Amino acid sequence: MHSFDIYGKKSVLIVDDNYDHASGIRELVRLEGRFEVKGIAASAAIGISLIKKHKPDIVLMDINMPDMDGITAIQEIQKIEPETKIIALTGYDDSDLIFRAMKVGTRGYLLKTMAASQLTRAIEEVLAGKIYLPSALAVKFFDHFQTTVKEGSAAKASDEENLLSFLTQREEEVLTLLTQGTTYKGVAKQLFISETTVKTHVNNIFQKLQVNDRTQAVLYAINHGLGSGSKMKTAV
Repeated sequence: MHSFDIYGKKSVLIVDDNYDHASGIRELVRLEGRFEVKGIAASAAIGISLIKKHKPDIVLMDINMPDMDGITAIQEIQKIEPETKIIALTGYDDSDLIFRAMKVGTRGYLLKTMAASQLTRAIEEVLAGKIYLPSALAVKFFDHFQTTVKEGSAAKASDEENLLSFLTQREEEVLTLLTQGTTYKGVAKQLFISETTVKTHVNNIFQKLQVNDRTQAVLYAINHGLGSGSKMKTAV
């Protein structure tokens, strides 16, 4: 369960090694009045520890942290708290970085030069289950996506519709165990996570694979090579 203050405000955690910038974001969030800032982390490692402790609804994370690659940090957060939604902050409108961040689970992407109104809107939309990209970044992201898809199709047409590529590493681990006939309880035990977290991962898998139940997900995984060695990643 995610944390709320006594007034039912949604909780926010900021991860940014630039304290002045992080403090500015904190004040913008506080001024809105509907959110509670649980803290500021000056490194990805500290941020991950605070996320474990506070289970925030939203993490505003600088994707260019000095101690850990931003993509790796997002993957770690997704593993320990998959219900926490992440909005990446960066000083660079790097199309490839946006693409990779969104692929591993980021729900929003903002430049540090954003207007205050953009930050508020991003938080609101991501909390509502939507994806947020400012229009300028959305155009770059879409152009990059189209180019990537075309290049991928030219290189290997058979992978064109392999939706397994959109799964995070943890989601692949869960799905691999499901293809082996493991129960949700068994998956939780093997991966050292709660059964509720397993169910959250499974729901995400269903959405990404565009299926409605476990049987369809397992059949899709088997038909598209999960567990064959080429797609398999570390399972524990």
